[in-house]
Amino acid sequence: MQIGPYTIAPNVVLAPMAGVTDKPFRQLCKQLGAGLAASEMTISDPRFWNTRKSIHRMDHAGEPAPISVQIAGTEPQQLAEAARYNVDHGAQIIDINMGCPAKKVCNAWAGSALMRDEALVARILEAVVNAVPVPVTLKIRTGWCADVRNAPRIARIAEDSGIAALAVHGRTRDQHYTGVAEYDTIAGIKAMLRIPVLANGDIDSPQKAEQVLKHTGADAVMVGRAAQGRPWIFREIGHYLATGEELPPPSLQEVRDILIAHLIDLHAFYGEPQGVRIARKHLGWYAKDRPENAAFRAVVNAAESADAQLRLTRDYFDGLIAADLPALSPAT
Repeated sequence: MQIGPYTIAPNVVLAPMAGVTDKPFRQLCKQLGAGLAASEMTISDPRFWNTRKSIHRMDHAGEPAPISVQIAGTEPQQLAEAARYNVDHGAQIIDINMGCPAKKVCNAWAGSALMRDEALVARILEAVVNAVPVPVTLKIRTGWCADVRNAPRIARIAEDSGIAALAVHGRTRDQHYTGVAEYDTIAGIKAMLRIPVLANGDIDSPQKAEQVLKHTGADAVMVGRAAQGRPWIFREIGHYLATGEELPPPSLQEVRDILIAHLIDLHAFYGEPQGVRIARKHLGWYAKDRPENAAFRAVVNAAESADAQLRLTRDYFDGLIAADLPALSPAT
């Protein structure tokens, strides 16, 4: 898949997710086979650009190209200025969020709420595309609700506005993340556009990725929640699409090493105690399918220092590897 001057290979992309796709996680997913990893959404209001949260979200130092940054907002010129600001700070692709279903985002008339005003969508897309010299992409849903599936009209507006690629989540806003994603709308959009289309929603295995690509004709798949605690899903999907063969699951040793490296990166990026606190949700995702998950989470969540968190995590996986999981005791 081509987005402007950038070849996205493999055609398996990490979806932007608030509170998840920070720089440590993006880099990890890219190392494990993601062809592209967009940042969690950054607010377009310049009053918040110098907060600690925004500074972390706009940190792309050392990140492999292409660097894709998602922006969110509702006012065309403000979004255009946010795009310029992020390009000045390292963004090589600007992604516009019109897919977030969160109430606090939609109540501010941003995210997927924008799909209710097609004229405003056109003004936003044209303003941002004209503001920056880099490719601009767009993320949408199939519509606001089951009775208003206007994604095809938004898609046509996007192409006419100069959007370089379009990602479509196969749910309406009112579905949030419930029910089952549908792909017929995505297939219809792909059939009518010349620009690349990415299919998103419920892609949780190599076989599902292949099925969705065949059904929709999309140029790439976008993986979101299935990558939480399983960042190696990108190499699994990429390998399967290229060869038709399934990779064996990672060994416990590799899972341990991936997780330990991820924790070290989180601690270094955020510092203590924030890095320790943020790491807890990743530990929960990694361990959710492991033996003694509840006991592991109870113990690791009690760790207040980076050293304790690393030690307890290493001990847990070493116990699994030895097939003799030791009794877990509270963190010290």
